[in-house]
Amino acid sequence: MNQEAVSPYEMTLSLNVLEHLGINLYSNVPSVLSEVVANAWDADADEVHITFDRAAGRIEIRDTGIGMTQEEVNERFLRVGYQRRVDQEPLTPERNRAPMGRKGIGKLSLFSIAGTVEVYTVKNGGKSALQMKLNDIREAIKNKNQGIYRPPELSIDGIDFTKGTKIVLSDLRRQQTISTAKALRKRIARRFSIIGAKQDFDVFVNEEQITPADRDYHSKLQYTWTYDNQEDVVALATTLSRDSEDRTAIVEAKGIRVSGWLGTVHESGQLKDEESGDNLNRIAIFVRGKMAQEDILDDFSERGVYASYLIGELRVDILDEDDQEDAATSSRQHLVEDDPRYIKLKEVLGDELKHIQNKWSEWRTDDGAKKALEIPELTDWVDKLPSGQKKNAKSWLGRIYRLRTNDQEERKQLLKHAVFAFEFHRANENLGALDRIHDENLDSVLEIFSELDSLESNLYGQIVQQRVAVIRTLQEKVDADNREQVIQRFLYEHLWLLDPHWERVEASELMEARIDKLFSEVDAQLTKEEKAGRLDIKYRKSAGTHIIIELKRPSRVVDIAETTKQLEKYYSGFTKLLEKQGVDEPLEMVLVLGKPPREWANPKGQERFRGVLDNYNARLVFYDELLENAFRSYKDYLDQKQAVDRLQAIIQAIENYTA
Repeated sequence: MNQEAVSPYEMTLSLNVLEHLGINLYSNVPSVLSEVVANAWDADADEVHITFDRAAGRIEIRDTGIGMTQEEVNERFLRVGYQRRVDQEPLTPERNRAPMGRKGIGKLSLFSIAGTVEVYTVKNGGKSALQMKLNDIREAIKNKNQGIYRPPELSIDGIDFTKGTKIVLSDLRRQQTISTAKALRKRIARRFSIIGAKQDFDVFVNEEQITPADRDYHSKLQYTWTYDNQEDVVALATTLSRDSEDRTAIVEAKGIRVSGWLGTVHESGQLKDEESGDNLNRIAIFVRGKMAQEDILDDFSERGVYASYLIGELRVDILDEDDQEDAATSSRQHLVEDDPRYIKLKEVLGDELKHIQNKWSEWRTDDGAKKALEIPELTDWVDKLPSGQKKNAKSWLGRIYRLRTNDQEERKQLLKHAVFAFEFHRANENLGALDRIHDENLDSVLEIFSELDSLESNLYGQIVQQRVAVIRTLQEKVDADNREQVIQRFLYEHLWLLDPHWERVEASELMEARIDKLFSEVDAQLTKEEKAGRLDIKYRKSAGTHIIIELKRPSRVVDIAETTKQLEKYYSGFTKLLEKQGVDEPLEMVLVLGKPPREWANPKGQERFRGVLDNYNARLVFYDELLENAFRSYKDYLDQKQAVDRLQAIIQAIENYTA
């Protein structure tokens, strides 16, 4: 039977319209379903039920709206470009709602996710049903100059509802853009501000009702700024650190009506929603209760750290008034950037963002200081500061909570650094005050030096603790077979592994060039076997002492004769270099071995070998002793430092603190 002769339904469109305003209109399932939900709102539905069956590749959307007659299916649903605002009353007939639909192209978006669309609808007892297939539409458009497609009728026997419309999507093309029913509820909730009992419009996904709480960001808010009455939003924001600031009057005074809220979260990482895939670091613009632009924040390039904590929803209905040109682009996902209303919105929003930035910095600092002072030792430290410095100290601590980090351990380290930095700042101020201290006021001078001693002691204590941690890591996590390689890379720039007194390496390009030449001359006199036995050799200078460090290969076994010959060459050559420069400074040589020297096990062998080393102010260290000796030196320092003073107690308290 000829399909076109019997079908009472007719759709007229071009292939270009189908491709650009249908298949390519949207890129994900929630966006498409939002168009269907919006149609249900316009149809005066009080309930919308979405059933998502990933396994079957099927989505069903049923609403309790007024439905359509067969004639209305043709005139309104199948008519691409149907202007609802022109052809119907400005408000819906039963619930006096401001309709969301305007351009009459949203129904084409169904084909961006589904190859087959079935429509079942009931109005005033009359039932209608039809099926549309994407491939059939394409073929009909190609074969008919008129661009007419006649969807076949479906049986109405299976329609089991008395009012409303059901749309069934199958042959799904983009179901991978949604992971779970929960994620779908979340994303639909975020696209509408009218879902819920307040507007008598309930939406369900797999029979579970969507609520405003499904947006899943209100409970993360720390500060909010509201426009118009937002009691419901504030009630959901259960972790606010301060009362919400109402900005309605300020914005209205600038000539624009805005409803909604802007807010900042406690941690920037809370704005990454892995489950739904949404980036919540945005300000969404809603028109008539539906998202019109997912993010306007990107339009503002001048943004501080606060902006990475920012989220918001603003309803701006002036962007879609019946008697004015539509401010939305064809996709209904963005607004026209050069529309005067959009420009005005950006101007006002820009002022609001500046205000929020200032308030965020102020509040975040104050609340951050309160958070830091939950540590009793920090509170005691601040209380004992001179009265003129307490406010500054709190500010230093509070600023840590303005830095972009979600890592609590990193924040602990920053708090420690803040304490030391403030103490150094105080020390500099004290030193600057020395000129103002009278000569006879010796006690004031001694107090300043005492504080400097304490600060230096504590800072060095932190350095020691970090070094002990490094040594422990090398001992525990670096395999013995690879430890020499790690030491080789680490030792030359961190001489404290050899001697705690060698804190800093002093650079001297001229001396290093001359020493490199000396090493080359010595190498030329070594045997092939002696060269092969060397892992590396370097020159360093620390605290006025010239240091030559030679690492032998771990498997290399040296003897007294070889060692004496090499030490003599280094010592005599280096001494001549210093004499030429008129410098009389000490030279120390360190020999790092993996195995004991050949004479080591002989009677008095160790004594003889060390005697040779003493003649040249040299010493021997074994690889396996190196870490243990360094660990013992620093551990002894920490153990002997039993009288832990106030700064050390503070640092330890920060380390032990659990928020």
